[in-house]
Amino acid sequence: MKKSPKVNEVNEFLEIASDFEDPLEVLRESLSNSYDAEATEVQISIYTRPSGSDIIIEDDGHGMDERDLESFFDLGNSQKTDSIGYKGHGTKIFYKSDRIEVTSRHDGTSYRAVMDEPWEKLNRKELPEYELTKNTVRSGNSGTKIKITNFRSGKGFEAESFTYNKIHHYLKWKTIAGSTAHFFGDDEREMEITVTLDDDIDDTRDKLVTNNRLEFPSEQLEPSDGMYPAERMCKHYPAKEIDVEYENGETTLQIVGLVGGKKTRNEFPTYGRHSAQFGIWLAKDHIKVERLNEAISHDNEYIHFFFVANCQDIELSANRETIRNKSSSVYQAINKEIEYYLSKVTQDPWFKSYLEKRKEGKHQRKTAKQQSSLKKRREKVESDGFTPENTAEVLIGLERADRNNHSLSLSVEDHDPTADVDTIIRQNGRLRNATVNTRLTDLFENDAPLENIDVAICWDLGDPAELKEYERTGYFGGEVELHLSNGGFEYRNGDSQYIDILQVDELLTEPTATKLDD
Repeated sequence: MKKSPKVNEVNEFLEIASDFEDPLEVLRESLSNSYDAEATEVQISIYTRPSGSDIIIEDDGHGMDERDLESFFDLGNSQKTDSIGYKGHGTKIFYKSDRIEVTSRHDGTSYRAVMDEPWEKLNRKELPEYELTKNTVRSGNSGTKIKITNFRSGKGFEAESFTYNKIHHYLKWKTIAGSTAHFFGDDEREMEITVTLDDDIDDTRDKLVTNNRLEFPSEQLEPSDGMYPAERMCKHYPAKEIDVEYENGETTLQIVGLVGGKKTRNEFPTYGRHSAQFGIWLAKDHIKVERLNEAISHDNEYIHFFFVANCQDIELSANRETIRNKSSSVYQAINKEIEYYLSKVTQDPWFKSYLEKRKEGKHQRKTAKQQSSLKKRREKVESDGFTPENTAEVLIGLERADRNNHSLSLSVEDHDPTADVDTIIRQNGRLRNATVNTRLTDLFENDAPLENIDVAICWDLGDPAELKEYERTGYFGGEVELHLSNGGFEYRNGDSQYIDILQVDELLTEPTATKLDD
């Protein structure tokens, strides 16, 4: 007996709708549908509501008939063939709402489809239905209006984050509004896109108007003056169509892009982290899907590149965010072709000169930084005062004190800043173990063992109250007895250890040593 596997329709609808997490994907799906309907104008309006948002999408495309509406509401029943929405998944994001209302005019007929409580019903494990009505209207008046009532998502449409600027960047980076098709001359049809937000979302302007083309920053082949000569350098690599053969057939790869510095890249309307936007993008319907930065050799940082490689034979995941046929022969073939294409770009003499100018600029900035640092250090040396900023400078002060007062008779013989007992000095011909700190209190704060230390070298003593506290409470179970007037302290922890103090600021200025009350 043969039995056919079954599909739980409710769970499938629920899972597909849930895969679309970003509410902006409503705009992506709507624009793709309008473009497929050959619309020249699309208007999107969004109104905030207490528990969601109302979204209205209107276009002047050829409209939908009854069969198209079935595809709109059905799952896996699209009229499209190889375009980005052929699986019929995209419009299922609309199900995350209280009501979907579609009005469309096509060939003299007006169709109205209404689905109530789709999200609530799916979560109750019910399959939502829609009601369809038809009326005769005057021919030649086509277009579609979709109203989504109380749309909601985990991320929501919070007013503080959902702005005109954010929408513009999203449209240009993630939707058909950022299409690269126009570079190839095979699709010159322009679609005007207007987005209106209510004032509770963004009141900084009346509306956003854009088109369906991603434009590149202008070329600048020569370096600029100044410390950053390559930051606005930019070269376009013109659109190229490549026939690619693979195991089971042939496909077409369309690739276009540029190489540019940081200032050039800042002219792009990027969406998300800046460093995550650039590189090599694989695309379908000329909409960027996923990066393939490993196609660039490791010697070249991907962030200087922006290339879009379009192929209609790549297959996408349900939420359109990733490519799912990476193990296929067609994917492997286009991957190899992109690597070869980019190897030619990296061998371009202009690209090599761009890298050289970047290197020269970096060297120039490093030299300038060194000059500034040396100037400050030399001014510090020439000044009357000397205040060390680290232990190495404490030792410099100690050697300066020895030059000024030969009776000290000491020299630094060894210094290992990674060791607890970091320094060995020779004093009056005898080697002595020493530790160097900016302040004497640092010696105790660093929990340094004292048993093997003969000399504590410091710039100054630090806070006298802190030292008195160690004398009162002890240190690692031992006793501390200060003899600062005699230039040392005693540490008793079983054995008794007397540790001399070399206070460098006093050795340089020869003042009376700081005293603490005994």
